[in-house]
Amino acid sequence: QVQVVESGGGLAQPGGSLKLSCHVSGFMISSYSMGWYRRAPEKACELIAQISRSGDNIRYIESVKGRFAISRDNAKNMVWLQMNNLEPEDTAAYYCAADDGITAAQAICSYSAAQGQGTQVTVSS
Repeated sequence: QVQVVESGGGLAQPGGSLKLSCHVSGFMISSYSMGWYRRAPEKACELIAQISRSGDNIRYIESVKGRFAISRDNAKNMVWLQMNNLEPEDTAAYYCAADDGITAAQAICSYSAAQGQGTQVTVSS
């Protein structure tokens, strides 16, 4: 049975930091690129960070470049998202999922939310 458990979210002040963790069981993440997605209130889901199977190819959306860092440990079957210099616009539900390059971000966010997955990040003073 596949289980994805995200943790580490919470309330942070603008300029603050949080580190999100994603623990996966039921499949080996070493076989997949992994991604962090987020859905802000009344906004579409977006894939904000991607990391290749070996970790040597990483991409970010422009709005988080230089502030967020994705990493993975295949032996532990875990993925992380270090978030620094947080902005109120980063407020969202964050989800971790395999990135197959085909499944739309919106579908991933919807499915993950329906499974009760995700971790909420709120950035506010």
